[in-house]
Amino acid sequence: MAAQFGRRLRKGATTTAVAAVAVAALSASQAPGVAPTATGGDAQASGATPPTGSSATGNSPYYTDLPPLNSPNKPGAAAPLPAVGEAEAGIPATVLSAYKQAEQAVAASDPGCRLPWQLLAAIGKVESGQARGGRVDADGTTFSPILGPVLNGVGFADISDTDDGAYDGDRTHDRAVGPMQFIPSTWATWGQDANGDGRKDPNNIHDAALAAAKYLCAGSRDLSVKEDLDRAILSYNRSREYLRTVLSWFAYYQRGTHEVPDGSGVLPVESSGGGSTGTGTTPATATPPTAPTTPATPTAPGATPGPPSSPSVPGGSTGSPKPPPAKPGTGTPSPGPTPPAKPAPPTPPPSATVFGIENAGGGRPAATAGEDFAELPKVRAKSRSGQSVVGADLVFELVGDTDARFSGDRTRAVVRTGQGGVAAAPALKAGEKTGDFTIRVTVAGRALPRLDYTATVTPRQADTLVRTGDEELTASPSSEFDHAVEVKATFKGGTAAGVAVTATMVTTADDPAENTEGPYFKDPEGNPVRTLTELTTGADGVLVLPKIFSDDRSGTFLLRLTTEGGAVLTLELEVAAPPAPAG
Repeated sequence: MAAQFGRRLRKGATTTAVAAVAVAALSASQAPGVAPTATGGDAQASGATPPTGSSATGNSPYYTDLPPLNSPNKPGAAAPLPAVGEAEAGIPATVLSAYKQAEQAVAASDPGCRLPWQLLAAIGKVESGQARGGRVDADGTTFSPILGPVLNGVGFADISDTDDGAYDGDRTHDRAVGPMQFIPSTWATWGQDANGDGRKDPNNIHDAALAAAKYLCAGSRDLSVKEDLDRAILSYNRSREYLRTVLSWFAYYQRGTHEVPDGSGVLPVESSGGGSTGTGTTPATATPPTAPTTPATPTAPGATPGPPSSPSVPGGSTGSPKPPPAKPGTGTPSPGPTPPAKPAPPTPPPSATVFGIENAGGGRPAATAGEDFAELPKVRAKSRSGQSVVGADLVFELVGDTDARFSGDRTRAVVRTGQGGVAAAPALKAGEKTGDFTIRVTVAGRALPRLDYTATVTPRQADTLVRTGDEELTASPSSEFDHAVEVKATFKGGTAAGVAVTATMVTTADDPAENTEGPYFKDPEGNPVRTLTELTTGADGVLVLPKIFSDDRSGTFLLRLTTEGGAVLTLELEVAAPPAPAG
């Protein structure tokens, strides 16, 4: 593995010689596929003013690992740019596919932007290490949310909550979210549904990559022009160091890359000074896949690299030649260099230790249409020995014909187990579709038996229905009633909004069969109907019935109104010929 220069920065700190070499080389080559400007390439970029206003990430921290510089370039390269390494050039399959699909989508919708997918890969690298090495499910959604630090003004920007915690779980301040690290307010404008599942999910690499692509193309930018390219990158994070870091990876990926299996990408390295946020799919205590090595001293652009320094010899000075081995039988041979210590194996994520999940209580989920579910499932994750597993990621998913949604208008949410290995389903609100659906719980990234909970949405109810007016409901034969019927529904003393009401012309109060004669309503085609079922009370619980008409029969007729919850109201309708004029 090539050398990693990693720490999560607060305001960017890639001011090392390595960054300088990468950017100088990029300037010399003008970055493959990027046209110079009339004012002169990178010199102009370095003097450009960063864009004002908010940025996509809220200027959140980013990873500063740089591409390897000690690999040979392709023949004919203009300067010693980073070349393709065995590990660093690998991009997880689903992540790579999302970048390329986003490029194709923008090429169709905004061909003048000339967005290369390698730019998305470069930003994805510094923002999340390609979704933490490609830790995504088959749909491209990260197994657990990738969250930046709380933007509370302490070392970072101060951005108050804009999404009620729907995406970042924080109702006080915002945090950058997902593999492309959008802050919620930016996602609200630029979020996309690239995979056609009906949701705009910043934790889905397909949705996030397309959103990033459209964001970078904003303002009629042409990313083949160096000035527009720089402005686009700076709009993502207003840091010159960020610009240089992204450009170095952009050039690196343009020189070649390859696909690797999901979950096997190279993870970013964080130093102890940078700290770890503890978010994402890799625990903060996990050992990096390979220990960092010391980079070779970079050479200036266009210079001929010298031979690598000789390794230190134990007991001697740096650069001393290795002594020849002793002849057999002439004494003890000189010891060779001490082999490097093997890195400690990575600590498996808690989810990998889960053997099964079981019900931990919570009651049967049920709610009235439009209301919050009061009872939700609780699930316990356990190991093979039956011990509780803390920190495991469980996936809660809504299955079936329902418009119920978790907070953030989601049908899928990942919850990490806490004390006792228990995770509770996130807040869930019922939609208007009544009936049963399923809350399915699985272990993220594991093919283990699932738990299914049947949830029920019941219709809105009313227990009282009263008429709001007191005018007599009268009409002459073959005419229409003078006054409209207006009623109000309540439930347990409160307004009953959105309650379905059925109105039927009935024969008698004791035998509420539909009457075939007398007053009637009209359907959209103007035909007489004596039962209406598509009636609903408004936000104030009030319902005004459509006009009522009379046929040629006179007498007293009954109109019966009923609701879910048991409310019943019967009204009398009088049809009588008007009195003959006196005379």
